[in-house]
Parts: sequence; structure tokens; C-alpha cells
Amino acid sequence: MALLGDLFFTFFKIGAFTFGGGYAMIPLIQDVAIYKHGWLTQQEFLEVIAIAEMTPGPVAVNTATFVGYRTAGLLGSTLATLGVVLPSFLIILLIARFFKGLTDLPWAKGFFTGVKPAIIGLIGIALWRLGSTALIDYKSILIFLGALFLLIKGRLHPIPVILLSALCGLLLA
Repeated sequence: MALLGDLFFTFFKIGAFTFGGGYAMIPLIQDVAIYKHGWLTQQEFLEVIAIAEMTPGPVAVNTATFVGYRTAGLLGSTLATLGVVLPSFLIILLIARFFKGLTDLPWAKGFFTGVKPAIIGLIGIALWRLGSTALIDYKSILIFLGALFLLIKGRLHPIPVILLSALCGLLLA
């Protein structure tokens, strides 16, 4: 029972104190799931991220769902998912109710000016950590560079790029 409470409150804290969306949450989820609680190994976490990216919905919600499921089954996935989405839901309700025109206020502009660079940093550390685990040989580096090229220069939608990358992985295996 303590594990279920840990899952809910861990993801609730992540959901409550992370700005910038799902990618900014990844390093925090990684820290608690691997290093703090030992719920997953680094390789399992990388697999969870890959699955979370390929399934519909926000990456942080999908990641929380998969971590919860791998840790404590269906109830674990439900509690982890509720934990990560509940803070945003409550905050949006509060903002919608009480703070019309919030983004026009000088203090709100200053807040977001300060938060945006930190979010880029969180996304960068997630990229660094996942990249150091996923880019392990020349094949994975070639797939990464090809996918990056198709996304930036080819302006392809991520879904075909993911499918093409998976096919390349199968062919190069």
C-alpha cells in the first residue's frame, strides 16, 4: 500500500512543480523512478520513454502511466497518472476561475520570462541523459542523425519518422 501512495504523491509533486510540459518532466521522472526509488533501470526507463513517445497523448502522462504499471500494475498506473495530471487540472481550474488576463500582468510576464530558460535546461538534461543511454553505437547514431534530418530539413511529421527509425533498427539489427 505504501508503494501506491509513493507512486501517487511522487507523480503529484512532479506534476505540481514542473513547468514546461512533458519533456521538462522527463528528467524528474527519471530521477525518482531510477535513482530515488529504484522502480526501473536506466534501460527500462529508456524503453518506457520510447513507448510513451509512440502512444497518443502527452509524453509525461504516458510515462507516468507506464512507470506506474511496471511498478504496481493497473492500480499503480492509475494512481501515477492521476498524480501527474491532477495538479495541472486544479491549477487550470484556479486560473480560469480567478485570474482572467493573467498573462497581461507584469509579474506574470516576469515569471514566464524566468521559467522559459529553465524549462529549456530541463529538456536539455533529458536529451543529454537519454542520448547517452540510447546513442551507444554507430547504428543508433546514424538513425538519430537521419531522424533529426528528416524532422528538421524534411519537416516530416514525427510518426513516420518514428516508424522509419524502427524499420531501420530492425534492418540494422
